[in-house]
Amino acid sequence: MPFFGSLSRARIATVGINPSNREFVDALGEPLDGSARRLPTIESLGLLTWGGATQTHLRTIFDECAAYFHRNPYDQWFRVLDRALAGTGQSFYDIDRPLCHLDLIPFTTSEKWGSLEAKQRTDLICRSRDILGLYLRDSPVELLVLNGRSVVQQFEDLVGINLAAEVMTAWELPRSRGAGVPGIAYRGEFSSWAGIDLGRPISVVGYNHNLQSSYGVTNDVIDGIGGWLSERWNEVSR
Repeated sequence: MPFFGSLSRARIATVGINPSNREFVDALGEPLDGSARRLPTIESLGLLTWGGATQTHLRTIFDECAAYFHRNPYDQWFRVLDRALAGTGQSFYDIDRPLCHLDLIPFTTSEKWGSLEAKQRTDLICRSRDILGLYLRDSPVELLVLNGRSVVQQFEDLVGINLAAEVMTAWELPRSRGAGVPGIAYRGEFSSWAGIDLGRPISVVGYNHNLQSSYGVTNDVIDGIGGWLSERWNEVSR
């Protein structure tokens, strides 16, 4: 899906690799339907093929993506990010001051991104290389938040920049044996995406821990990252 939440109003957008299959199926792999459905599907739109989509169907997709957090959002994933960004005064669930979520590759895959063959990943990247740039160009987004090292690496490759990295000792994840996993913060700025002029510079920040899936992420680490994100937003919005 192209976006989650009110992209037309959000000033901060979080960024992932690609949408989870849990946006469309439950834990047993059964399709979400009725009140459990999170996003529009070919069935919910009454289409036989995507080639039959009209402007009306596209408008429905846009509206349902914008209203995602007020239907049946995947809270197990988004609540963690929402907590980390609480200090900005914005929330995925706030109508007046909304956050938005974007993915570098807007295609859901049945397998996790890292499990796909290299050729499959390359094909999906090529198919969607300019999509995020078009959305950002026409949005009010001022700050992107990259959730995890894999997102940071893919973002750098797509945009063609190297983000400044800083070791954050307070974000280290302890291990029962050996050294802990260090925390790293990233920051930078960009004004074009895959040859698309965004018309303004957009700030970007990130961190190496995937808050939802990195082993050993503690509440203290999430809160520490959250405090740092709030400081970066204060710099951008002042």
